[in-house]
Amino acid sequence: MSGKSAESETAGLIELIDRLEVLLNDSELSEIEIEAGSTTLLLRKPGTFAPSAELPIAGAPGAPVADSSGSSQQAQQADAAPLNAVLAPLTGLFYSSPSPGADAYVKPGAQIVAGQVIGLIEAMKLFNEIKSDRNGRVVRICAEDGALVKAKQPLIEVEA
Repeated sequence: MSGKSAESETAGLIELIDRLEVLLNDSELSEIEIEAGSTTLLLRKPGTFAPSAELPIAGAPGAPVADSSGSSQQAQQADAAPLNAVLAPLTGLFYSSPSPGADAYVKPGAQIVAGQVIGLIEAMKLFNEIKSDRNGRVVRICAEDGALVKAKQPLIEVEA
């Protein structure tokens, strides 16, 4: 399979997913599942995910653990500076740099300002500059270079 064929196949798949997302959001359906050969695609509306009602088990990851002062690690973690994510505004392929081999727009530890370009998303053969909507220090790059990202998916995490 040639590079052009793979690119057009990926673009067609992204376009199909976007059309199905619009169809789902405009309908009363809570999910759409499509099977083609060995491939299955499942789209769900965000409101259909039920929160887990599990209770924390003592000693399990995420369970409160009291220290000698009686406070819990979970409460201490909640006091730490919150991480805010810059979300993808559209579905497409994410690129962390302006061209292959070029330096990334942002790297972990870098300071960014609102309006600064943090990456590109290619959708339907158009490259869209993605700009930060907040100031802070980049803690983590969530999206992989060249990977498909969905609208509202975190691209980077920023600490204020």
